[in-house]
Amino acid sequence: MTAAAKAVSPMLVRLAEERATGVLVRDHGALYLADGEVVHAESPAAPGLDVLLTAGGHLAPEGWQEAVARAGARREVARFLVESGRVTDGAMEICHLGALHDAAYFALAPGSGPTRFRYGVAHWIGTVRPVPAAAVVREARRRRGLLDSVWPHPEVDNAPLRCRPRGHGVCATRRQRALLELADGVRTPSAIARAVGRPAFNTLVEVRRMAAAGLVETPASPAAPAPALLPDRVTQFPDDPDIALLRRLRDALEARL
Repeated sequence: MTAAAKAVSPMLVRLAEERATGVLVRDHGALYLADGEVVHAESPAAPGLDVLLTAGGHLAPEGWQEAVARAGARREVARFLVESGRVTDGAMEICHLGALHDAAYFALAPGSGPTRFRYGVAHWIGTVRPVPAAAVVREARRRRGLLDSVWPHPEVDNAPLRCRPRGHGVCATRRQRALLELADGVRTPSAIARAVGRPAFNTLVEVRRMAAAGLVETPASPAAPAPALLPDRVTQFPDDPDIALLRRLRDALEARL
């Protein structure tokens, strides 16, 4: 791995180099390794493989429950679903890879808590297609950079979302309207992702786009100090909602330059 990758999780680098098998537990999720490669990831912030399979129409909910009951103890749920014909091999690989990278993005997020590794632990889903740890780290970093380019205010990622009143002249896309219908001031982006059966990261991208466009109310950001060379009267604007909208539009435009 590169030096940049080491900044994400030094322990993950060491485990990959020693080809370890087990589970790496961090603040926001866990990564399951086999011979130093990532074979599964899970996070409370990301919908699991079961949600992606069932919401995508690849599997009925009762089919998932049957697979867990019959193959979970053997840690072969994924293999059972494919070999029994309930899920095609291609659909399993695509959905599992999506769930893995989705959860890994959160599991590799910066955190102050301890990182622990339990050797020999395997997930009951089993192995589908191992992914090199370096590739998982690169993808997590790419996703973080993409989100910041859309709207560099991560506070919105964990906040309950609420639609802004209509009338500001910005139209939502069809995909965004499906999310806005669930933005009730209680659900967070992760809860909305589960409700619609989409990966949490994809939902975060749309949420940040909507925040940049002023379609959703977002947590208040700390006010930036006025530059010292500007006259004091620059800081005396009234606290008007239109000013906040202009600031959002300015940030969004700057992010696209």
